[in-house]
Amino acid sequence: MKVYTLHSKQNLPISVDEAWEFLSAPKNLKTITPDYMSFDILSGGDRPMFPGQIIQYIVTPILGIKTKWVTEITHVEDRKYFVDEQRFGPYALWHHKHFIKEIPGGVEMEDIIDYKLPMGILGQFVHPIIVKPKLDEIFEYRRKKLIELFGEYRTPTF
Repeated sequence: MKVYTLHSKQNLPISVDEAWEFLSAPKNLKTITPDYMSFDILSGGDRPMFPGQIIQYIVTPILGIKTKWVTEITHVEDRKYFVDEQRFGPYALWHHKHFIKEIPGGVEMEDIIDYKLPMGILGQFVHPIIVKPKLDEIFEYRRKKLIELFGEYRTPTF
């Protein structure tokens, strides 16, 4: 059983309050997901995030194949972090931690995703060919979209 980890950090020139308001609103996930993935929230995204919240999506990650994805928000610490876990979807395991912390001139956002692919050895075979490049592409899209929305972080000079 191979468990993979994706780790991403990004600094933005906004306050913790602004970052939290945007990132903890499930409806904003569509904004930072590539259009070709046809991401749509079916239910559960119409209220502020809370532990136990179930969110259902339809997403088209590859080859035009629509996939239903159900996640649960398992942990929330206001303005610090939240965790979503897949309950049903394309992964054998999906555990996504989102951290926000104040830094000089803005915030640091950190994502840590632990995931496992289905189909045993076949899943491990397609990971470097399809899955890892697709996840890298999605997070690069998010990075660029967040800069477009909030501006580029510049290290303060004192």
